Amino acid sequence: MAQNDKNTEPKAFAFEKINYILLGVGIVLLAIGYFLLAGGGSDDPNIFNPEMFDARRLYVAPILIIIGFVVEIVAIMFKSKKQ
Repeated sequence: MAQNDKNTEPKAFAFEKINYILLGVGIVLLAIGYFLLAGGGSDDPNIFNPEMFDARRLYVAPILIIIGFVVEIVAIMFKSKKQ
């Protein structure tokens, strides 16, 4: 009778716990950035709404979105030293 030829080692996940935490943080940052970016329009096209060009939509939201994408890239590429 032949021995069990199958590999009995447990399969390892592609990511570790820290990767999933970083992915979650990145998604939260992206969601906050897109939430801050929304709004500012006017229902009447003849009325100008200056809120469209405030600092929240021009600076804060895009910076949060960029940081969110950077965190996502780091979360995917991060490999722990213990192996």
